[in-house]
Amino acid sequence: MFSNAICQQARLSRDPRFDGSFFTAVKTTRIYCRSICPAIAPKEINVVYYPSAIDAANAGFRPCLRCRPDSAPHSPAWNGVSTSLERALRLIDEGELQSGSLQSLADRLGVSDRYLRTLFKKHLGVSPKAYALYQQCLFAKQLLHQTSLPVTDIALASGFKSVRRFNDCFRSTLQLTPSQLRKNEKNSDSSLHLKLYFRPPYDWSYVHQFLKVRAIEGLEWCGESEGENSYGRTIYWFGCRGHFTARYIGDENCFDVEVELDDIKYLKSVISNIRRILDLDVDIKAIDNCFSSQMGSSIALSEGIRLPGIWDVFEAGIRAVLGQQISVVAAHKLLFILINHLGEKKGSKRYFPRPQAIAASDLHFFKIPSARKATLKAFAEFYMANPYAKPEAWLTIKGIGPWTINYAKFRGLSDPDIYLGGDLGVKKAAKELPETFDPDSVAPWRSYLTLHLWRQLS
Repeated sequence: MFSNAICQQARLSRDPRFDGSFFTAVKTTRIYCRSICPAIAPKEINVVYYPSAIDAANAGFRPCLRCRPDSAPHSPAWNGVSTSLERALRLIDEGELQSGSLQSLADRLGVSDRYLRTLFKKHLGVSPKAYALYQQCLFAKQLLHQTSLPVTDIALASGFKSVRRFNDCFRSTLQLTPSQLRKNEKNSDSSLHLKLYFRPPYDWSYVHQFLKVRAIEGLEWCGESEGENSYGRTIYWFGCRGHFTARYIGDENCFDVEVELDDIKYLKSVISNIRRILDLDVDIKAIDNCFSSQMGSSIALSEGIRLPGIWDVFEAGIRAVLGQQISVVAAHKLLFILINHLGEKKGSKRYFPRPQAIAASDLHFFKIPSARKATLKAFAEFYMANPYAKPEAWLTIKGIGPWTINYAKFRGLSDPDIYLGGDLGVKKAAKELPETFDPDSVAPWRSYLTLHLWRQLS
């Protein structure tokens, strides 16, 4: 948490780089706001600062209807806490407690449910279930503001089983009713659009080019057909199919995201994953400051570089296996062949093949060594049997080594601290660094070091 002096300067200047890093609560109105709220700034004597929205809510404040704290970039307030808690927060945001129990979540994390409750109480002041319900309500508030979805659909998309339960929880948690938010909204757009905000700067030109070079026709789209400021793709999520297109709006520090899904109940977890693959929640200012202090002028650093993700870790694993010891162009051709033969088709769109399809195929259409085919099939079979296994467990599969696992974690899990030192491009670019430079000096942001080095080659 920043000092009160820094928070005061940030809110008075409405600096968007602090948006989501803390929240301002006003004691006289009992409302909490983003640091960029357009309302008249309250006197400092009437202000209390909180590191997260849930902290402000626990203190009895309700969200502002002007700046809409539900739309703020996610707070990095949990950075540096225990790994188990960070993983738990990510899984809950993906909807783990909507479809499973606290015990099943604890089992995935390898801890007891009692220990998990203790972690949440210590760091957040609430139970895991209370945290999940608050996030569901904030997401519902965003849908009420930004879409014209019926309240019934919003309740379902936010993870509630009934409208009655949704209304009760919304009222008790946010001290507002859904109808209070909807009565002044005039959104007549029938498609589902959401604005996903980030803290600037964002080097979209590099991220867009990175994704464009690796985009597979039918699976992904960007560039001329969708405008130079967009990226989209088909998605598969726990049996739900759909697609999204994210359009970059630099002036507003956000992406306008259009989403279409077969089953709207997965919307919240899908949006969470879109935020991950676009890397919208990183505290990029802290990373840039770290690189500037450790690397100086040894290489030309780009402000706001982000980690372009892959939709899921299985797809990242397949891409990594096919990309072993070959160029990006050659790997691209192999992926296109795989998707064209085994991916499901819907009009001009293609879906990435599921593990079952790869495991059941003899992969006769590939002109690659039989050992590589065997690795693909073995990996698909392993993933079917162990969908929640950590990538490190893949080492038991013949043909999969540390580089493959690190690449899958790098893009499939958006792990921020993966240095692909064995990559040929990274080795070439690293020659420009001083001999005394140690990649460990920029931990835990070594994934961004990998990207900076790749960028030198472009």
